[in-house]
Amino acid sequence: MIKRDITSHLVSLFKQYPFVTVTGPRQSGKTTLCRTAFPDLQYVNMEAPDNREFAEMDPRGFLAQFGNGAILDEIQRVPMLFSYLQVMGDELGRNGLFILTGSAQFQLLESITQSLAGRTSLLQLLPLSLAERRRAGANNDIDEMLHAGFYPRILDQGMDPVLAHGDYFETYVERDVRQVSEIRNMSSFRRFVRLCAGRVGQLVNLVSLGSDAGVSHTTAKHWLSVLETSYIVFQLQPYHANIRKRLVKSPKLYFHDVGLASYLLGIQNSSQIATHPLRGALFENLVIAEILKYRFNRGQRANLFFYRDSQQLECDVLYQTGYGLSAIEIKAGATVASDYFSALNRVAKIVPEIWSKALVYGGVSTQQRTDALVSPVDGLSDVLDGFESGDRFGVDPVSPSAAISAN
Repeated sequence: MIKRDITSHLVSLFKQYPFVTVTGPRQSGKTTLCRTAFPDLQYVNMEAPDNREFAEMDPRGFLAQFGNGAILDEIQRVPMLFSYLQVMGDELGRNGLFILTGSAQFQLLESITQSLAGRTSLLQLLPLSLAERRRAGANNDIDEMLHAGFYPRILDQGMDPVLAHGDYFETYVERDVRQVSEIRNMSSFRRFVRLCAGRVGQLVNLVSLGSDAGVSHTTAKHWLSVLETSYIVFQLQPYHANIRKRLVKSPKLYFHDVGLASYLLGIQNSSQIATHPLRGALFENLVIAEILKYRFNRGQRANLFFYRDSQQLECDVLYQTGYGLSAIEIKAGATVASDYFSALNRVAKIVPEIWSKALVYGGVSTQQRTDALVSPVDGLSDVLDGFESGDRFGVDPVSPSAAISAN
């Protein structure tokens, strides 16, 4: 059993709300998390046809079984149940009633907005973090991480990543996609998902994606929303500010699990990663997904952006806290080169809100450089802890007005 970092926040929030909703990809460990955190609660899987039929035909009678609360798994399968949960929660007037889980975030959020707004806390559970991966007994080899990914079952049970990701993808296409949306041309959709993997870390271009997949850009937009709905991909939004630069407006594309992206690229074993042309993009995907996990596992929302202007000057991540922005550059190389800091320093001069700087790279040692803190990927959580506590990491303590005048 792998202890999950989000557990303490889940337990704490259940004492503060009538309902806590846990969303995330299939096989990210939602069911195991909830049943482990609340062993005394009854568990009901709404994927089971008999449970679903009971809930649909007699929702009041169904909920009346659980006077002491319950875990309702895949609750989005019975959307009408949310209104009855609202009534039950209001009538009982106490916290700690139901844990709700689901794998389709947009369907859940729509139901929550309509019925449970203000009555539930929302947590997102992604695949394992680096710390959780180590607890599962996995090593810190970067190429192995990029190949195997972070799904709990693959690591906990020592499964072949290629076979496991293949089964995951086929099950996702054949079952989850059909639940979320009516997609008639499944072969084109499969090709579209693989094309998305080939564009990891790139700006989203729906016209190009649609053209390569043989569909319209409108269809490409819809399919991308399906992939987001089911936690396959996410889009990192560009940073916008009132500065004298033209900034890009398109988001960048990443996968919630880098191992699935590697599978979709046709990578069969970790030894192929070292020479793969997308190794740098996959490493970037790993780091950005890890930052999301850091936020979500603490019950926080995403606070990430990237910077890119019309002159192609780019910073991989701008991490927002109450202190300001922290800039993160991501490099897959194992040796720190002086030019790694070039873009980081230039962006810090342009964006006055940047408070601190860090470089996350493919090496093994932590270094405090003049330009930024340098950290291996397994030290990323310490870097983020520093951002949250106000460490400056390579930024001189100058005022925003001085930074603006330096431009």
